[in-house]
Amino acid sequence: MVMYRRARQAGGCYFLTLALADRRSDLLVRHVDLLREAIRQARSRRSFRLDAIVVLPEHLHMVMSLPEGDDDFSSRIASMKAAFVRALRAQGHPVRPNAKREAGLWQPRFWEHLLRDERDFAAHVDYIHINPLKHGLVTRVVDWPHSSFHRYVREGLLPADWAGGEESRITGAGERPE
Repeated sequence: MVMYRRARQAGGCYFLTLALADRRSDLLVRHVDLLREAIRQARSRRSFRLDAIVVLPEHLHMVMSLPEGDDDFSSRIASMKAAFVRALRAQGHPVRPNAKREAGLWQPRFWEHLLRDERDFAAHVDYIHINPLKHGLVTRVVDWPHSSFHRYVREGLLPADWAGGEESRITGAGERPE
């Protein structure tokens, strides 16, 4: 069996993708408030900066920056996933265990990419913000409510009509190699 090794860098900045086991589900957007609370809980346990995020029906992408001297993004992701499952169960939603007796809601593991520099960071933030449009969920980036894009607009980092008509130029970042 091949040992999976993750790229780790203390104080690093990571592009992360978490996906539900059922890729046809819309659970993440139906219960986005529970997911937001799960992320808040994870941040209160072990701090990190959430530089960008988009929540789609069955998966999410985020850029997470860790504190100096800390390279443990895995426990933060595990904490988010577990808190979301607990919150769903507390509201009476059945979350059945899988064959390994784990909550079968999430796909095992997650995808991560250590961001190398400012250009890599910017490309992945753009990818996050364009993702709802890429998936055909909206026709304008500004119309997707579950995205840090709105914070970027409020803070004057991006205009509300960002990518208007030029969405096809933002490609590559965040794509998994086939």
